[in-house]
Amino acid sequence: MENILRLSQIHIYPIKSMGGISVSAATVEPRGLQYDRRWLLVDENGVFLTQRTFAELALLEVASHPQGWEVRHKIKNLSPLLIPLDPATTNILKVQIWDDICEAVEVSLIVNEWFTVALGRYCRLVYMPDSTHRQPDLDYAAIGDLISFSDSFPILVIGEASLADLNNRLPEPVQMNRFRPNLVFTGSLPFAEDNWHHLRIGDLSFREAKRCGRCVLTTIDQATAEKGPEPLRTLATYRTVPGKNKILFGQYIIPETFSGQVKIGDAIEVTIPVS
Repeated sequence: MENILRLSQIHIYPIKSMGGISVSAATVEPRGLQYDRRWLLVDENGVFLTQRTFAELALLEVASHPQGWEVRHKIKNLSPLLIPLDPATTNILKVQIWDDICEAVEVSLIVNEWFTVALGRYCRLVYMPDSTHRQPDLDYAAIGDLISFSDSFPILVIGEASLADLNNRLPEPVQMNRFRPNLVFTGSLPFAEDNWHHLRIGDLSFREAKRCGRCVLTTIDQATAEKGPEPLRTLATYRTVPGKNKILFGQYIIPETFSGQVKIGDAIEVTIPVS
């Protein structure tokens, strides 16, 4: 009997490069899953901060709260921080994420102070308003496609079998949170997602953007913020694109319909587009 592909995990990361939240369902919007990476920490020059250069961000846990998000430091004895869904200021900042310059709204001075103490360096938290339109790479996306503060594209999907294949090669297994996917699925062979071009999840349609090139962030233990050589070293032995020095793990997809939710247990159908 043919295996049925099903959605097994859904994760959102409200604040880029901090802890994720596992949910049972998520609304799909043009930028990706609702609330995913709509908040961002920036330095004194407005340049984005991530675990790539500031691994301690892994120690900041984010949880849902009736009024927004609650942030806690896993180690430092700090009072929890409440971040409202709507910024408390109207201060518009120009912020840089990779090569993009975007307008964002500063959340509040109190929030800035908490993160500055928690991380031991000056930083500000900003929110991407609906009026900011950030365009993904046109080599893989269409004019008018949108992204939040995610690295490249709206949604990252990874199969459980792909992680199991990797863990079978590692001296010590790693968790899926090293790779920060939005959607995780079951029912396939390892790396089946590499060859997905169009798909349906429940009632919603998505299309391929590109496979995800992995970086040093995958080597950071999300529980301790400690770095090591794995799993990037092992991935490089069998998931490197010849001649391009890119290590691939996971598939980026772009929503084509935005009128509903994806839910754990949804069937996934790999489809062929109508010409």
